[in-house]
Amino acid sequence: MKRHRRKTMKIWKKLTALALAGVLTAGLCACGNSGQANGAADGEKKDITFVLDWTPNTNHTGLYVAEKMGYFDEAGLNVTIVQPPEDGATTMVASGQAQFGIDFQDYLAPVYTSDEEVPVTAVAAIIQHNTSGIISLKEDGIESPKGLEGKNYATWGLQLEQAILKNVVTADGGDFDKVNLIPEYVTDVPTALQQDIDAVWVYYAWDGISTKVAGLDTNMFYFKDITPEFDYYSPVIIANTDFLADDPDTAKAFLNAVRKGYEYAIENPDDAADILCEAVPELDPEMVKESQEWLADQYKAEVDQWGYIDPERWNAFYNWLNENGLSEKEIPENCGFTNEYLSK
Repeated sequence: MKRHRRKTMKIWKKLTALALAGVLTAGLCACGNSGQANGAADGEKKDITFVLDWTPNTNHTGLYVAEKMGYFDEAGLNVTIVQPPEDGATTMVASGQAQFGIDFQDYLAPVYTSDEEVPVTAVAAIIQHNTSGIISLKEDGIESPKGLEGKNYATWGLQLEQAILKNVVTADGGDFDKVNLIPEYVTDVPTALQQDIDAVWVYYAWDGISTKVAGLDTNMFYFKDITPEFDYYSPVIIANTDFLADDPDTAKAFLNAVRKGYEYAIENPDDAADILCEAVPELDPEMVKESQEWLADQYKAEVDQWGYIDPERWNAFYNWLNENGLSEKEIPENCGFTNEYLSK
């Protein structure tokens, strides 16, 4: 969601500051592997706190389905879903106030480059591919990145954001210096595109769908289709690394229940949309249903296992950051994720 990006600079700075100050317990950088685990709950119910990245939306549907359908109960879990604090979900997970939460691979880079390692590990991909890109009104003729020349792009002013945009514009034969960077946090994409902004970075499943619901005729190009390294994971479920080490069976049981929730949403997008709207009545039902229908093919895409993180793709993005001087220090191969707690 676009609104999620509002806090990005604050969260990046606070994560780094907390780590450098040693406030967060140091933990080893979790290395990825392609192992799979069969989670099963046993004994009495265990309490789990899950912190969202922003207000509830269709990225989160599987969680609400798992709650509604009793998958958490079956796993012996009492799960509480909470909104993120001002400094973001990752700090809450790292401090142990929540066992699980949501973040994005690009936002996690500062975590894995801090001097004091932060105990946070990505354990599942909610959506298999990066669905972000640049959206614009069709009448503006921005059919590819080069088309941004001379157009007004709403920027958050982030180094990584602009580096990615420059990469795709240049790759398409364009001149990034000719793009008009307009500092603006867009919270209503359809309105912005009909006023002074020509192009906005969006995740199609929410803000892209919002333009469709609004009846706008748009163009969109995806970053992953231009530069393969930009097919990074967004969003991902993160976990407190110490919790994973101390209670792996509960971690597996939780992720197995969540998997069932997302697989239900894949098979029954309309019903899943109803469940989300029931849990969060302030959401627009039309928007949710359109988004849910679109995401049904995106949660797993071509992979057999929901949540699977491809080491090659994970490493490719961080290697790109390393090679382009966009990380505080080099991020090691296979750092920050694991498939160990997933089940089929």
